[in-house]
Amino acid sequence: MGIEIERKFLVDTAKLPPLLNGKKLLQGYLVHRAPSIRIRTSDDEAFLTIKGDSSNGITRSEFEYSIPYADALELLKQCKGLLISKIRYEIPYEGHLWELDIFEDENKGLIVAEIELDDENEEFKLPNWAKTEVSNDPRYTNASLSQLPYSQW
Repeated sequence: MGIEIERKFLVDTAKLPPLLNGKKLLQGYLVHRAPSIRIRTSDDEAFLTIKGDSSNGITRSEFEYSIPYADALELLKQCKGLLISKIRYEIPYEGHLWELDIFEDENKGLIVAEIELDDENEEFKLPNWAKTEVSNDPRYTNASLSQLPYSQW
């Protein structure tokens, strides 16, 4: 079974290192509530992802499968709510890989950094640009942002 253990933080953009080689992501949701079903494109790749309930902490089941790009484009047309558009940057820091998402369109202005862990109690060093933790705030899930975008908060 696939497991995702993820913590999310808002970002102090003034302290970020230079951002290089960002990837454009476009994603939508066929189902918003757990288990959520997401379609995502990234460059010329496409994925279908099923994520379990995260209401009891930062751990949930996650299953991700490559799908044909053309299929993803058709499935994105069937998604409910807004499509999420963002640029993702990977930032290595102190033995971990952080993913920094700069949201666009209706979620413009929102920047979130995520770190995936092997255990909920795993220790890690927090970069000086990671500030407020929002891991347990459901508004910051991509599924929620596709229904109630950041611009409407």
